[in-house]
Amino acid sequence: MVKYETIDDYINDQPEGTKKALLVLKECILEAAPDAIETFNFDIPAFSLVEDGKRDQQIMIAGYKKHVGLYPHPTVIDRFADELKDYRRGKGSVQFPIDKPIPRELVISMILYRKRILEIT
Repeated sequence: MVKYETIDDYINDQPEGTKKALLVLKECILEAAPDAIETFNFDIPAFSLVEDGKRDQQIMIAGYKKHVGLYPHPTVIDRFADELKDYRRGKGSVQFPIDKPIPRELVISMILYRKRILEIT
């Protein structure tokens, strides 16, 4: 397994379709959380929403052959279940196919929601 120095290194090492989708996710995260701190968690890109944020205070993304994964938190997936009904989901994740546009506004809303939850806890 490759150890990447930066999130951009990780993204640039992906196949073209995956790379484009990951760049969109990164742009959405940084639009919603411009102060997010880039890091890695389980060797995948993560964006800490608070300084020294633990896993549950991070948004993670990962690239795969046919989809990209967004890992915002189980509470976010629950809150946006209706809007995510057309996508494969896990307890705290959603898969966006790389052959379809990333729903930018939805992703931004999800990140903003997660930030609000962290601010009040």
